[in-house]
Amino acid sequence: MKYQSRKKAVLVLADGTIFHGKAVGREGSAFGEVCFNTGMTGYQEIFTDPSYYGQLMVATNAHIGNYGTNKEEVESDSIKIAGLIVKNFSFDYSRDRADSSLQDFLEKNNLLAISDVDTRALVSYIRDNGAMNAVISTEVDNIDSLKEQLAKVPDMNGLELASKVSTKEPYFVGNPNATYKISALDIGIKKNILRNLAQRDVYIKVFPYDTNFSELSEWGPDGYFLSNGPGDPEPLSVAINTAKEILDKDLPLFGICLGHQVIALANGISTYKMHNGHRGINHPVKNLVTSKGEITSQNHGFAINREETEAHPDVEITHVHLNDNTVAGIKMKNKNCFSVQYHPEASPGPNDSTYLFDQFIENIKKAKITA
Repeated sequence: MKYQSRKKAVLVLADGTIFHGKAVGREGSAFGEVCFNTGMTGYQEIFTDPSYYGQLMVATNAHIGNYGTNKEEVESDSIKIAGLIVKNFSFDYSRDRADSSLQDFLEKNNLLAISDVDTRALVSYIRDNGAMNAVISTEVDNIDSLKEQLAKVPDMNGLELASKVSTKEPYFVGNPNATYKISALDIGIKKNILRNLAQRDVYIKVFPYDTNFSELSEWGPDGYFLSNGPGDPEPLSVAINTAKEILDKDLPLFGICLGHQVIALANGISTYKMHNGHRGINHPVKNLVTSKGEITSQNHGFAINREETEAHPDVEITHVHLNDNTVAGIKMKNKNCFSVQYHPEASPGPNDSTYLFDQFIENIKKAKITA
């Protein structure tokens, strides 16, 4: 293997803490909230997940890039993370299905990455001190300037990002002759969610993040879906009002992650920014309805208020996260609506929770029968 001489790079956290590494790909600086994902595989899907928009991703797996990339293994049309931080970056790869190296993939998408960082120490520090803004840069001799620029980066709390990743125009997915039609509000939707719906005899029309209820309903859908996505849910006033109107008419509604938080806000349940959030593919969740455990894929930095959810007369907690007892799923007692704070479509991750898509279809069937 040819020796590669690489520039020094640095990671500077908002509190002034500094970690050193080496540059991968382009030179320059990248700003965002630093967070970590504990998944052992699926890095390409993670990098292209719209829910990660604007974040500096720390990969806790010691080796990243060793199985290359494949053009089919993406969750959106481009990389969504702001930058990448790893321990060991693999410039070479060995996998029959790979069509390029991770280095080529990052360079094609103009993404800055740094390697040779002590990621165990970094993750331990973030776990203790919480998620915060940071910068990765090859400008290692201009630390004071980097700190000044970093101080101007907006905090994730209160930040609306759905508009940055949502489709600009409506589009269709699936078989036009499918039995069911669903209107999906794209506030950061993943491709595998659409695949899972289409596989269940569903034709989907995907709408921009600021689409109101009248536009969603004009198509004559059998059900409505609120997608995952990045940022704080509270600024999404149009989406919250849209959810309220769907609920007022008791139409079938399913929400995932950011969509789950929007449904909670539509019911007067507040959300909050978590100390670190949940990001990985082995998060344990208990289904309180069946008493079964599920290993889930998760990616969120906000959650809904548990005390307010428990006190709400029309909302039932259906799933809880077993690590910290945060709310992982809800359903409405008096409406055809449920949501979860994790990814049943996975990609990457286990398939323990794909039954939730079947549950959505069953809810639509029942609504059609009683209509």
